Amino acid sequence: MNSALKVTFLGTGTSQGIPVIGSTHPVCKSENFKDKRLRVSVLLQWENNSYVIDCGPDFRQQLLRAQVTQLDGILLTHEHSDHTAGLDDIRPFNFMQQRPLPFYAHKRVFNSLYDRFAYIFETENKYPGAPSVEEIEITKDDTFTIGGKKVTVIEAYHDTLPVLGFRVDDFVYLTDVKTIAEEEIEKIKGAKVVVVNALREEPHYSHFNLSEALSFIEKVQPQKAYLTHISHLMGFHDEVEKKLPQNVHLAYDTLTISI
Repeated sequence: MNSALKVTFLGTGTSQGIPVIGSTHPVCKSENFKDKRLRVSVLLQWENNSYVIDCGPDFRQQLLRAQVTQLDGILLTHEHSDHTAGLDDIRPFNFMQQRPLPFYAHKRVFNSLYDRFAYIFETENKYPGAPSVEEIEITKDDTFTIGGKKVTVIEAYHDTLPVLGFRVDDFVYLTDVKTIAEEEIEKIKGAKVVVVNALREEPHYSHFNLSEALSFIEKVQPQKAYLTHISHLMGFHDEVEKKLPQNVHLAYDTLTISI
């Protein structure tokens, strides 16, 4: 029998986070900790295993807050900065664990990282203190194993950009989704918990809005669903939560669930 999967939401905000720098929007001025959102990322833990999906610009702060002392690998959904800009902050794990940190990503994502983090991937005269990455290329057709758990890769589209989601046991994590093919939806069905992005109530060209996210959840029929990648324009956490279906919740930073 598979061991229980513990999921901690490290960040649940959109690309600018909440509060947005310089904003006077009421949600940005909220004192409720559930309205303060770092960039999206989740921590997956079971037995003696610890993996993260996406490492955005708040990565260091998130791992300190969650008191993470071991990291076995990072799964990347796509190359945008709010999902990858914290790459340099893997260095403490390189030093502690004395090995490169495995990264699971599409080849296109690694190509983007070569440009943006050239010093990390330097093959000659690499700076001794630079991070060290083990590159593991994945595609939408792959399944692979981490810590004894099977991971199924799911492809969706963020406007025209392919992004990857992941199913681990009965947990599915998707972010930055606007469209998803029927054959990819089939990989999700039967999952107990689904996490998916919902930016705001107004439509957006590259993200599900709230009604699109709820329609998607209705289609895949999980026992529970959590919304993430949330903008301040969605509204106050507690007010939005009251309007959602009984099995759907707004995720918030530091929320922990078990599957």
